Amino acid sequence: MREIPHQVICGPRIAGIIERTLTCPFTSTLNMKIDDIDAFVAVLRAQSLQEAAQTLGLTQPAITRRLQNFEEALGIELLDRNTRPLKATATGRVVYEQCRVIQRELDVLRELVANDTPPVGALRLGVAQTIADIALTDAMRELRDAYPELQARASTGWGSQLLQRVEAGELDAAAILLPANKAFAEPLAARSLGRIKLAVVGPKGALKKRPHTLAECQSIGWVLNPDGCGFREGLQRALTGLGLALKLNLETLGTELQLQLVADGNGLGLVPLPLLQASRHAAKLDVIALSDFKPLIDIWLVHPRVLGKLQQPVERFGASVERQFKAARPQTRAA
Repeated sequence: MREIPHQVICGPRIAGIIERTLTCPFTSTLNMKIDDIDAFVAVLRAQSLQEAAQTLGLTQPAITRRLQNFEEALGIELLDRNTRPLKATATGRVVYEQCRVIQRELDVLRELVANDTPPVGALRLGVAQTIADIALTDAMRELRDAYPELQARASTGWGSQLLQRVEAGELDAAAILLPANKAFAEPLAARSLGRIKLAVVGPKGALKKRPHTLAECQSIGWVLNPDGCGFREGLQRALTGLGLALKLNLETLGTELQLQLVADGNGLGLVPLPLLQASRHAAKLDVIALSDFKPLIDIWLVHPRVLGKLQQPVERFGASVERQFKAARPQTRAA
């Protein structure tokens, strides 16, 4: 097991935080190990001994021993073992937050002393489906070519869900679609890779070539992604602000399927312009101008502030996504 050394060659900020965090009012002598801290954090994240053990590659008895060691070192119970799923006591929640501080600062320390060897192991990426449709293939190829020893893995999902997984430490980074004014939690770093204009589309010739309003489109209804989609949430907010309800004709995944359903007269759709321009159904659709709804959404690259050797691969991935969306913009203007 890795013991926290009494003397660490590091900056005063790191040393000070670790020293303050490990100063415990319940006991004068601490024999605490980083592995015990990692076990405690993993259990609270998973709210399950079995899942936490799997995450750390341990047996359940092993992670139980580490929890017991940690509680003995602090001289206090940290978990309420009468609840299912497992939850922290009031003091345990405070200790958990301090343990996360320790983990982040130790990551900073490891980054300071890391050598120049190329990154290896796994890089866990989350990608919003719309971003994946446009940029994932080339971005993953660039990562493989640049870092052959790195195993880049990607999973798709809604932006809010992927953000939660980054915050929970289940993903190293995520490329997601969220509003431009989105505020992110303190442990995260986030930068905008660009902005996407969304298009409201309808069957060709169904509406006159003039600006319309959401109220005028109310009777037609919509073909949208299932609940959880940021595009749908933005439309819902706009309708609610006008005192209108969302008339949902069909909800389904897949931009091409949605555009086909719209072209067949099942309602209006809401899609990113780059995907509309590339669709085989584009010739059968009209972009509907709305005077009271001009949807925009930002592409965000989100990751923990400290990534160590994964920092460069994540930045390369973000640069690839940014480059591909910029390449799509001139085509959009010409459409």
